[in-house]
Amino acid sequence: MSTLREPRGRRAALVRRLGAGLLAAGLFAASGATAVAETQAGGASPSSAEPPSTGFELSDGAAWTTEDEEIAFLAEVADRGRGIEIEQAGTSVQGRPLNLVRIGGPRLAPARTTALLLCSQHGNEPSGREACLSTIRDLAFTEDRELQRLLRTTELLFVPTANPDGFVANTRGNGEGIDINRDHIALTTPEARTIAELLRDHEPDLVYDLHEYGARPPVYDRDFLSLWPRNLNTDDRVHAQSEALSEEYVRPAVETAGFTSGIYGIHVDPETGEPIEQVAGDGQERILRNTAGIKDAVGILVETRTTALTEEELADPAVNNRRRVDSQLAGLAGAFDMLRERGARISLTTGAARAAGYLNHRPIYFGGADNEEPAPDDVVTERICGYRLTAEQFTEVESTLATHGVRSWSGRDGVLVPMAQPLRELIPLLLDERADFHLTAGTPAARC
Repeated sequence: MSTLREPRGRRAALVRRLGAGLLAAGLFAASGATAVAETQAGGASPSSAEPPSTGFELSDGAAWTTEDEEIAFLAEVADRGRGIEIEQAGTSVQGRPLNLVRIGGPRLAPARTTALLLCSQHGNEPSGREACLSTIRDLAFTEDRELQRLLRTTELLFVPTANPDGFVANTRGNGEGIDINRDHIALTTPEARTIAELLRDHEPDLVYDLHEYGARPPVYDRDFLSLWPRNLNTDDRVHAQSEALSEEYVRPAVETAGFTSGIYGIHVDPETGEPIEQVAGDGQERILRNTAGIKDAVGILVETRTTALTEEELADPAVNNRRRVDSQLAGLAGAFDMLRERGARISLTTGAARAAGYLNHRPIYFGGADNEEPAPDDVVTERICGYRLTAEQFTEVESTLATHGVRSWSGRDGVLVPMAQPLRELIPLLLDERADFHLTAGTPAARC
């Protein structure tokens, strides 16, 4: 059993489950220690003093961890913990840091599997942020030698507060009021650009996106909801693993922990559980779970219920807050279970999907979803070699293409963006006028 710190009550069971999954998964490595951690005596174990607590934990759920508390907390974890690196990956609209926390992975070779966890893209949805912060601490302070040895092959990347301006203001949008989770195609916000750079530079095999939702009883009131990429441009193998992450690992783990779960965006009959209508969770390519799938990462969106429903939750907001965070921890435990059991398979799947882009053979979809048949005009089966842009068009989109990681070639007639490259499925969504959120209307080329 892992030696993660032991909270009391149901939280103790959840953290013990998280630790057990991590122990088997191999998700932590002492070799990834920061320079600060390496200066500790022997470099073998974190400080024996009590690990730091988040502001949320210190208040027993009565208050969320403040920005200042997060900064101090992460600094202490980095200083006293093991196998953790913290760097500033970007800056928000209002100048706040977007921090990247790295745990695990070998020092001198690529990790077998890389997972990226984006915490609270929407600033007024804080439970995912709390779950990420406490999980970072629990990983950095584990003393289990087997866990450390197993984790040498896997790297976890956390962005603990993906929308710091929104968190401080308690708003969904960022400092300019823009919904970051509707900006993963155009990349108009610094926060979305930072996430795109992380996807480009680290090529995560799994992307886990933590959110919250408001209930609409009695048809939409589960403790925890999840959903995979629905966009049809997602590689079939990546789609299958993403759906398995939700339906075979995350939701079962949540229900085992005593919470109710469901599929995000689907109102269900409270008696039969049968779907009534879909109100969210479509195939929009600009939403991160879909963008990640199109970029060949196994992806999932999770949502915990903000609405207090029981008499106990209504009487004490801290009870509701703890339930929100505890259900997030249960979902993370399920994701780590999948990494333990399928990490190598996931890496092979994402690698094969990215390599398949060079073959340039799959249809392109400008509409529809995995649960919605596309219109005939939304399916392109003829082979497009690439998209030609004028010099003026390329000047407008060059930075965004580069941030995504899309390659291009300059010539006498302008710029060609070839389809035969790893991000092949993304290119038409950026450059074809038939795409709902295209950046510019390039000219499809049958020959290059």
